Amino acid sequence: MTASVGRMEARKEGAIGWMVFDNPARRNAVSLAMWRAIPDILADFAADPAIRAVVLTGAGEQAFVSGADISEFETERSGAEKVAAYNVTAGEANRALSNFPKPTLAMIRGYCIGGGLGIALACDLRLAADGSRFAIPAARLGLGYNHPAVKRLIDTVGVANALEILFTARQFSAAEAEKMGLVNRVMPVAEIESFVRDYAGRIADNAPLTLAAAKICAREILKHPARQDLAACEAAVAACFASADYAEGRAAFGEKRRPDFHGR
Repeated sequence: MTASVGRMEARKEGAIGWMVFDNPARRNAVSLAMWRAIPDILADFAADPAIRAVVLTGAGEQAFVSGADISEFETERSGAEKVAAYNVTAGEANRALSNFPKPTLAMIRGYCIGGGLGIALACDLRLAADGSRFAIPAARLGLGYNHPAVKRLIDTVGVANALEILFTARQFSAAEAEKMGLVNRVMPVAEIESFVRDYAGRIADNAPLTLAAAKICAREILKHPARQDLAACEAAVAACFASADYAEGRAAFGEKRRPDFHGR
């Protein structure tokens, strides 16, 4: 199944969902219509039990996402009212990605800039081609970077690295990004798609309830202790032990065969 909405392509290949930012003429810059499409695409993937993991990428090799589409700023992001409305839409898209219950992987080729880096940071794993470039140029544009975005950056790379990214507004290489923990690993561009397909497939083969519990626990750990929902963590872990998948995992291990998990 493949669907295109507002320069966003969504397709399902076996257990993997693919969400593609398809605006190569503008290096996959995200338009307002694209921001609006993201929650709907993710909701469809979340509701489909056959989809076990989702890969986000950009069309072509020039860019993952080069940021928000600046050509729209005069019409969609000028004046307090329009800025507020735009930020709500982009915020809803990023929250939908951050709260997505299944594993997400960003396959990064080329530019990963500004809002594009924010999208990548909202994914669970980031896998980059060796020619990729990373930056948050807000300081060059006079934009304010909001609290959730700064927190997500700090949670990933630490305060010192986050402030260097924000203060300098410069582009960082894939090697620099890997060193600071911005990406999980770097590989040649010719190898990245086959690697990501295999990697996502390996993740999709694992027990869905276990993966969901890991995401819930990780999300709660990153919250302030006063806001952590430890009951949700305990419930997610208990659901794993009460599942048919747990029985299947034990049986498969004893019989030295590949487990067949169904997420229940």
